[in-house]
Amino acid sequence: MSKAAELAKAGETLTNQPSGRKNIVTNGAMQVAQRSASVTGLGAASGYFTCDRWKLGVSGTAGRLTMAQVADGPSGFANCMKLTCTTADASIAAGEILNIVQQFEGQDVQSIGKGETGAKQVTASFYVKGNATATYLVELEDIDNSRTNGKLFAVTTDWVRHEITFEADVDDGSSPLDDDNASSLALTFYLHGGSNFTSGTLASGWENSTAANRLAGIDSFFSSTDRTLFITGVQLEIGSKATNFEHRSFGEELLLCERYFQGLCNGELVGSKNTAARMRITAKLKPEMRAVPTVTRTSIDVTFQGVAESITSTSTSAAQAAASGTKLMSFDLAGFSSLAARSFGGADAGPTTPVFHCDAEL
Repeated sequence: MSKAAELAKAGETLTNQPSGRKNIVTNGAMQVAQRSASVTGLGAASGYFTCDRWKLGVSGTAGRLTMAQVADGPSGFANCMKLTCTTADASIAAGEILNIVQQFEGQDVQSIGKGETGAKQVTASFYVKGNATATYLVELEDIDNSRTNGKLFAVTTDWVRHEITFEADVDDGSSPLDDDNASSLALTFYLHGGSNFTSGTLASGWENSTAANRLAGIDSFFSSTDRTLFITGVQLEIGSKATNFEHRSFGEELLLCERYFQGLCNGELVGSKNTAARMRITAKLKPEMRAVPTVTRTSIDVTFQGVAESITSTSTSAAQAAASGTKLMSFDLAGFSSLAARSFGGADAGPTTPVFHCDAEL
C-alpha cells in the first residue's frame, strides 16, 4: 500500500505530515535562551534579551515588562515566551510601539518569490494565551520594499493555535527580496501602539507601508499590570494552509541560533603574548556567523592556564582590534603582567559561563 493510501486509511492527510525544513522561523518553540531565561524592567530600549532570535521592539512607552522563557507550553511544547506587564502605560503617546519580532535574511526567503510572477502565499501559525481577552496583530513586512500585511488575532485565557495566511504579493511593482545576508522579511507580533499607527484602517492585504493603517484595531498590552502574554509554536511556511509544527532537535535549533549569537567560554580561547601586558586572544566561532560579530565582555576576568599558575586579565575592553571575522574572533586584550613569549590555553570556566558574547543579529 502506498504512503498516501496508508495515511488516507488512517484518516490523515498529507498536508498535516511533517516535511523537513519547512519552518522559516528559528526557535519557534522557544527552546533556546542563551542570553538569559528572564529579564525584568524592559521597555526603555529595543533588543534581544531572552529567547534567541526574538527581538523586543519598543519605542516611546512608559510601560515596563518582564520577558521570560517559562515551562508552560501547550501539549507538545515544553517552553514558551512569557511577557508580564509590570508598569502600565495609561497615557499612550502617538509614536509608541511594543512588539516581538523575528527578522529573516533575504537569502533564506527567496523561495517565497515575493514581488514576482508566481509569488507564493505564506502561512503563520502559533499558540498564544493571556490573562484576559485581547486583540493583537501579526504582520509580515517586506523590509526591502517597505510593504506590509497585517492580520488581527485574538488572545484568550486558554491556549489557542492561530493559523493566518498572508496573500501572495505578485508583481507589485517592487523588486524581489534581496538575495543577501541582511534583513529582508520580518514576522512581527504587535502588542501596543500609539495613534500614529492605529488611527487609520487596517489593509486587507499587502500595501505600501502606511503607518496609520498598520496597527488599526489592536488593544494595548500595557493597559494593566495584570496583563500577560504567552506565545510558542511559531511557524512560518510556504502555502495556504498551516501544517503540524516542525519540531527540530535542541542541537539543531541551537546551531541555527548561533549563526546570530554565541557565547565563548574561557576554555575555548587560545592566547599568545603580544606585549608583556597584552595577549592576542583567538577563538573559533561555532558555527560561522552571519556577519562579523560585535564582541562584548561578560566577565571582568579572562583567565589562561600558565606553566605554573593561572594568569588573569581584568581589563574591561580590548586594547587593540585585530583580525576578527565571521569564522574567528581575534583581538588583543590588556590587563596581564610579565607575559612570557609563549602560547596559553584558556582556563575552563565551564560551558555555561561565557566570558565573551558574539552578536551578529539582524
